[in-house]
Amino acid sequence: MAATNVTHASRTGSFGRVVQIEAGVLDVGYVDAGPTDGPAVVLLHGWPYDIHSYAEVTPRLAVAGYRVIVPYLRGHGTTRFLSEATVRNGEQAALALDTLALMDALGIERAIVAGFDWGARSADIVAALWPERVTGLVSVSGYLIGSQQAGKVPLPPQAELQWWYQYYFATERGRAGYDRYRREFAKLIWRTASPHWNFDDATFERSAASFDNPDHVAVVIHNYRWRLGLAEGEPEHIDLEKRLAEAPMIRVPTITLEGDANGAPHPEPSDYAARFSGPYSHRTIEGGIGHNLPQEAPEAFAGAIRELERQGHGR
Repeated sequence: MAATNVTHASRTGSFGRVVQIEAGVLDVGYVDAGPTDGPAVVLLHGWPYDIHSYAEVTPRLAVAGYRVIVPYLRGHGTTRFLSEATVRNGEQAALALDTLALMDALGIERAIVAGFDWGARSADIVAALWPERVTGLVSVSGYLIGSQQAGKVPLPPQAELQWWYQYYFATERGRAGYDRYRREFAKLIWRTASPHWNFDDATFERSAASFDNPDHVAVVIHNYRWRLGLAEGEPEHIDLEKRLAEAPMIRVPTITLEGDANGAPHPEPSDYAARFSGPYSHRTIEGGIGHNLPQEAPEAFAGAIRELERQGHGR
């Protein structure tokens, strides 16, 4: 498929120009780096982060011959909804479908998909349900596909404590608080999730600008309320969410990664290894690496993608 409705934005990111394309219900802002005829890689960021999580991964892959696509997720950066009437939906199915819509708009039939946090969940979903579109998967913290049913299961108190913001967002005070203090909130999450990452103010502010998106708060709040069953998803995603609630196997070649100092809630590798039935391996990245693994350990993240390619799984 040929790309359509592409416009160049005036803003230039630190690792490539941000361009726009209409894809599905969105006008997506994204970086497109490397040769256009190279093996495609789609890199998906998490919350509260943005495309700059891949500022050092992208050039490593581009110089190696990959075409690297790094989109702002819905509610972040320059990505906008095409219609004011569209529900500002943050449920997992909607985010995964955004990835497929972007690939379609760019004429990318197959790609390595890779991500962390929200991005890893979307990458997992695309790999599980549309394996014909995926040549390989790199997923930080492994298998993150969930369901509202799973979200209703109580956890031990210490585990529940890690999810404090999920319950905060369930309240109107939490929504208003996040709206008012989104930068302070994000910086707290960064420090908690990556306790050994000594990022400076410039690095934080570069990403924090993406939270000024007019739909940011609505998408984030809906995401966490939907997980707890406190917000409805969209009717057109019901069947898809039913499939995801069955915890589908991932059969594409996969490498999962975990930092040795991840302070965010995350499963143990042994808990999810059985969900990957194709060629699979896991890497624990040492050196005080936290939740934002691509930005904290870019060579390890890029190396996992290159390893899939070397093994013949990326083409």
